[in-house]
Amino acid sequence: MISLHTHSIFSDGELLPSELARRCERAGYRYLAITDHADSSNIEDIIKNVTRAVEDFNRTSKLKVLPGVEITHVDPTLIAGLTSKARTLGAKVVVVHGETITEPVKKGTNLAAIQARVDILAHPGLISKSEMELAKKNNVLIEITTRKGHSLTNGHVAQLALECGTPMVLNTDAHTPSDIISRAFGMKVALGAGLSKKQAESLLKNSEKFAKRNFGLM
Repeated sequence: MISLHTHSIFSDGELLPSELARRCERAGYRYLAITDHADSSNIEDIIKNVTRAVEDFNRTSKLKVLPGVEITHVDPTLIAGLTSKARTLGAKVVVVHGETITEPVKKGTNLAAIQARVDILAHPGLISKSEMELAKKNNVLIEITTRKGHSLTNGHVAQLALECGTPMVLNTDAHTPSDIISRAFGMKVALGAGLSKKQAESLLKNSEKFAKRNFGLM
């Protein structure tokens, strides 16, 4: 299993980065990204603290962990600047908290994230076809999520991504130990979104390709 979208105590997760990584390692994960919620108030501290923990973990573990952020609930006009800042500070994965139907995310967030060429647009809700087409053009990965609530629109997202040829990834958006799922369960979520077995497996292949590229393995 691979997840490029998880949370630690540096935002609203329950676990220290080291425990989150250890639990994922024990569950058989190969790659992980810790992407705590960030805005202008905490982005420096998150990246600094998570990067330090990740460096320690990567020296002693087979599981490889990337430091990142999830830019969350900021005005769309701020997304490009925060994306650039996150990368300058050392974030290897920049996720944007998309327009999930279960939270009051400001309209225009999906488009601003795609225009900013973030790495992953998380749980993009009722994303439009034009946005999905632009995501393909800008090499933005679209998330299929196993997170309850956010997963309600997985079917819409998957169908539109397939229609537009936009690459997808499967993420847990883990906040608690119970959110750390098995590969088998992740595949069930992807199948439930209307993907074939081959299409579902391609989501993890996309995640692995992204992670290996960031670790300099390809």
